Amino acid sequence: MTTPHDVPASKFIDRLAKYLRENVDEVQPPAWATFAKTGTHVEKQPQNPNWWYTRSASVLRKVYIHGPIGLENLRSDYGGRKNNGVKKNHVTKAGGSGIRKSLQQLETAGLIQIMKPQGRIMTPKGRKMMQEVSGDLSKELCKSVPELKKYQGE
Repeated sequence: MTTPHDVPASKFIDRLAKYLRENVDEVQPPAWATFAKTGTHVEKQPQNPNWWYTRSASVLRKVYIHGPIGLENLRSDYGGRKNNGVKKNHVTKAGGSGIRKSLQQLETAGLIQIMKPQGRIMTPKGRKMMQEVSGDLSKELCKSVPELKKYQGE
């Protein structure tokens, strides 16, 4: 059984974002998502029109790998270095609203659940979906790079 640990993160997130966009109706970008920045450390809003699905897929992967995980840890993970002009740069957290709405949508879809007071964890439905997506990606990668077949967990 192939898990998200076994495939490259960037390719897995791209594949999972496509899966969420096509198959999970509960995950939809809010009306303000086209205008909002992702935090105080960035100057512009994301240029990718499907950034909401990519962020949701990334959040879902982080909950799978690091769960139970809370909102403040996710804000720290998605934060960055704020440019303060001539003053020194400082680390800032990402905006919480986008991450929170994404988590709420994933909860509504039944992919994650709250485990108080630790944070959010994967549900069996979410775990199964992640393993299916990673298994499909692993098979595709093994066709293009046959050397990866020995790492396939079957």
